[in-house]
Amino acid sequence: MRERNNRQLNMSAGMASVAVASVLVALKLWALAETGALSVAASLADSALDLMISGAGLAAIIYAARPPDEDHHFGHSSAEDLAALGQALFILTSAGVIAFAAVARLLSSNPVRLEAEGRGIVVMGLAIMLTLGLVIWQGHVARRTGNRVVKADRLHYLADLVPNIGAIVALLASSRLGVTQVDSVVALLAAALLVRGAVGIGRGAWDALMDRSAAPEVVSGIEQIVTEWPGVHGHHDLKTRTAGSRLFVHLHIELDGSQSLDEAHAISAGLKRAILEAYPGADVIIHKDPVRD
Repeated sequence: MRERNNRQLNMSAGMASVAVASVLVALKLWALAETGALSVAASLADSALDLMISGAGLAAIIYAARPPDEDHHFGHSSAEDLAALGQALFILTSAGVIAFAAVARLLSSNPVRLEAEGRGIVVMGLAIMLTLGLVIWQGHVARRTGNRVVKADRLHYLADLVPNIGAIVALLASSRLGVTQVDSVVALLAAALLVRGAVGIGRGAWDALMDRSAAPEVVSGIEQIVTEWPGVHGHHDLKTRTAGSRLFVHLHIELDGSQSLDEAHAISAGLKRAILEAYPGADVIIHKDPVRD
C-alpha cells in the first residue's frame, strides 16, 4: 500500500512539473519577444530544458514503477538514476550557453536596449508564483518517497527562482535607471547556480549507478537496529546500495545454532520488518549463520 501511494505521489509530481514547465515556456517566449532581455532569455532556456527534462523524468518515474520481471529481478529503479544523470548534463549545457551569452553581451561595445519591461516583470512574477507552488509540492513528495528524480527536478526549479527574481531586478534597473548590464550579471549568477546544482545531482546519480553503498547514517542506522535486535548475537557482511529511490540491504546475522528453524526464522523476519519500518520500500535479504561460525 505504501509503495503504491509513493508511486502515485511521484507520478503527480512528474505530471505537475511537465504542466508548469509548459506554461512557463509559453509565458517566457512572449516576455522575451516583448523585452529582448537576456535574463528573460536565460530563464526561458532554463524552462525549455525543464520541460524536456521533466518529460524524461516523468517517463523514468513511470518506467521505474514497473515491478520486477524475469529480466530485471531487482526492479527498474535505476531508470531514475539515468534520468537524473541526463538532467545534470542538460543543466550543465544550458548553464554554459547562458554564461557565454552573458559575457558576450557584457563585453559588447553596443549595449542592448531592453523594452516593455513592465510586461516582462508581470510575466516573471507569475512564473515565480507557479514555480513556488510546484517546488512546495515536489518537496512534500520527495520527503515522503525519497525519489531522486523528483529531488533533482525540485532542485533545478528551486534554482529557477533566483534567475526569475534576478530578471525582475534587471528589468526594473533598465526601466528605472537605464542600466542594462544588470541583465547580464543576473544571467551569470543563474548559470553559476545551475552548475552547482547539476554537479550535486550528477554525483548522486553516478554514485547510485556505480553501486556505491548507502549514506553512512543509513548504514549506521541499520547496524544499530541489528545490534539491538533480540536473539541476534552478531552480524557481518552488511552490504548496501541504492538504485533510484530504493535501498538494497544484504546482511548476515549470527544466531544460536541449537534453536529450531522456526525460532531462527521468527528472529530474522522480525528484524527484516524493523528495517523496513525504518527504511520503507527497502529490499532486504538476511542470511542466517550459526553463532559459532
